[in-house]
Amino acid sequence: MQLARPDMEGAERMPSAVSDLTPAVLRAAFATFPSGITAIAAVRDGRPQGLAASSFASVSLCPPLVSVCIARTSTTWPALRSAPRLGLSVLAAEHGEVARSLAARGTDRFAAVSWERTAQGAVFVHGSALWLDCSRYAELPAGDHEIVLLCIRQLRAYPEVSPLVFHGSRFRQLRAAGTEHG
Repeated sequence: MQLARPDMEGAERMPSAVSDLTPAVLRAAFATFPSGITAIAAVRDGRPQGLAASSFASVSLCPPLVSVCIARTSTTWPALRSAPRLGLSVLAAEHGEVARSLAARGTDRFAAVSWERTAQGAVFVHGSALWLDCSRYAELPAGDHEIVLLCIRQLRAYPEVSPLVFHGSRFRQLRAAGTEHG
């Protein structure tokens, strides 16, 4: 793919650069990149607690590490931080309502979510594309977020399950390239 040169007649021009990097401008810019949605959860004080995060990435194979970014304003992360194990579920295409529930404030986030727990307290969402049983490895300050590194202890992958995708501030589903638009 080549970018059009500004001096080419009839070529599309690049949009003007934006230097006013307000949170709204940054959110809109970041929304151009699609990401999966994960649930990070554990049993705390006898009940499941968790949150939704779209800033998930694989980090290392040896040791097996993944990362999630969590807002410093999160009221859930302080409870999860000390859990011996955390369940990370990559949500499936039909989990839009689950993602909304896990992102809600002031409600029982798991009231309408089908889930299970491990003996160590990690919580997983049924029907997800991937389950990672993790322990907290490290946290790094990053502006208004914490980059949380998680060490994978066990996993269950369901490659036939299509993931939920967040793009353009909406939940979407993957479609293979070259398929007809319905």
